[in-house]
Amino acid sequence: MAEGTDEVTEVTEETEVTPVTAEATALSKIKLRLRITTDAFDTEITDLMNTALADLGIAGVNGTSAVITDSLVLTAVSTYVKMMFGEPDEYDRLKASYDEQKAQLSMATNYTVW
Repeated sequence: MAEGTDEVTEVTEETEVTPVTAEATALSKIKLRLRITTDAFDTEITDLMNTALADLGIAGVNGTSAVITDSLVLTAVSTYVKMMFGEPDEYDRLKASYDEQKAQLSMATNYTVW
């Protein structure tokens, strides 16, 4: 990883080196959790990720910058995206789950900004 950047390098089968940002890595993890393989929705998913991070930040959760490295924050963001993406059949269950995750993160010592 280059010093001072959030960039990692991925080596493909053809040994071609491609830079991958941490945001792209989070996007690919969330797409995997949503079972989405196309890139057609990347802009919408990224917008939802940023909205979830902003919502968590308002609740006082640390580590909600554009770079998602914490697995608990990634899970909360994934739940939010799944809840808001398209027309989910289980909106109420996902909303309750996200609200619980947000509440737990906002009360945890290592995750709060106060």
